[in-house]
Amino acid sequence: MSQVFGEFINDFPLHDYLELSFTHSFNPSEKMWCNCRLSAYFLADYFSNLLPIDEDEDRGEERIKAMKNAVSYIGNELLENAMKFNEFSKHKRVNFGIHFLEDLERVTAIIFTKNSINSKKIEKFQAFIEELLSADLNELYVQQIEKAAASEQSEASGLGLLTIINDYSAKLGWKFESEPSAPQIIIVTTMAQIVV
Repeated sequence: MSQVFGEFINDFPLHDYLELSFTHSFNPSEKMWCNCRLSAYFLADYFSNLLPIDEDEDRGEERIKAMKNAVSYIGNELLENAMKFNEFSKHKRVNFGIHFLEDLERVTAIIFTKNSINSKKIEKFQAFIEELLSADLNELYVQQIEKAAASEQSEASGLGLLTIINDYSAKLGWKFESEPSAPQIIIVTTMAQIVV
């Protein structure tokens, strides 16, 4: 069984991409969060080296810096979410990467994560996704800030995803797939597309 939400691309060209895999044998730690940030910076640096932008062209250096900031922020948010909600207890890994789509007018970065979650959490997650895709984003942003402020133990505020859409004009998409060897596990691929 497979379900798709939002702007999701199934097939990528097999060139100019990077994918990393993470495993973790115990509960998340400070070092893991630091690795998320470092991995997101690495992804942004990798991508910037492939851009058809010359640093010396008019505003070229500025464009590269803005792109690196966008890719590293989005990558960090997606990777932290994937790590936070992954079913590491089932010895599942988290994949993180970037693909490139290029045409004559623009380059699109597709940043993605792939992780496993318990099927009991799917309904709540999909309800949030549907709300995110249909709601007034400014209103939803304020609501989520209020929820996060009211409960310090809130498991998922969604503020990172809202920031990705609002601040970086990213298109988000999700794909949910059953894990044949473990029916209680669902594989989730989260994707953010940004034009640079």
